[in-house]
Amino acid sequence: MSFSSRVKNELCGIYGAKHCAIAEIAAIINTCGRINDVSVKIQTENAAVAKKYFCLNKKFLNLHGDVSIKKSRQFNRSRVYSVQTPLINDRLPSNANVEVISRDCCRRAYIRGAFLAGGSISDPEKAYHLELVNACRQKSEDLAELINSYGLKARVIERKGHYIVYLKEGENIVDLLNIMGAHLSLMNFENLRIVKDIRNDVNRQVNCETANLSKTVRASIKQIDDINTIARIKGLGYLSDQLKEVAEIRLMYEEASLKEIGAMLSLPVSKSGVNHRLRKISEIAENLRGGFYD
Repeated sequence: MSFSSRVKNELCGIYGAKHCAIAEIAAIINTCGRINDVSVKIQTENAAVAKKYFCLNKKFLNLHGDVSIKKSRQFNRSRVYSVQTPLINDRLPSNANVEVISRDCCRRAYIRGAFLAGGSISDPEKAYHLELVNACRQKSEDLAELINSYGLKARVIERKGHYIVYLKEGENIVDLLNIMGAHLSLMNFENLRIVKDIRNDVNRQVNCETANLSKTVRASIKQIDDINTIARIKGLGYLSDQLKEVAEIRLMYEEASLKEIGAMLSLPVSKSGVNHRLRKISEIAENLRGGFYD
């Protein structure tokens, strides 16, 4: 079962007061429903969502729905669940207007219903992405505004004729899970996010250390080549005593760091001091390669 499905299963178990139920029903209708002269019909590929919508109507509006199941035309293995209820104007919740979402609990219920009907969330081990799909631009913009009233950063984009309200930052997604009441999923998300962040930190540290090691190895190879060039053309006696000592230690300890070389000198010097002497050796080697020497 996907992480998204687990979130929806948890949300399907949340039932509040009647006013919250009306807000949640309104969101589901606005997201995946159709209204004609005699009935309201919603369609979803999630059986738990269809069941909750059916139960909300029966328990809080005393509307008994007809449920039908058929295979999806797009995916042979998927099933589409339809719930059809009679159109009774005095009991049909309206759009996300002031009356339906006048209370904070109802606003949270409306967002929950919108996610159940058209939402999805990526596995946090792979990416941080949550989106809510709707065929209507205005309803998507209204939903984004409602979500952002909680201090989040939801945005709307168009994709293949639909409008997507999406969140990409991990903390925003955690906050939205909390708003909808998916507290268990929130804890699972946070646990996975912590593991992922630790893994990423370790990988960055390893990559950094590997890069530094590679850089050190390349520098060491260049230094040894310079020293061997001097030894071949003029002999190490050509160098001053300070440079000769550094050269001999570098040849003897090829993998030593500059700091370690500095500590092994008869008169220890700092890392920068060793680096300065090795640069001088490199300049001498380049001059010898070019035929410029006494």
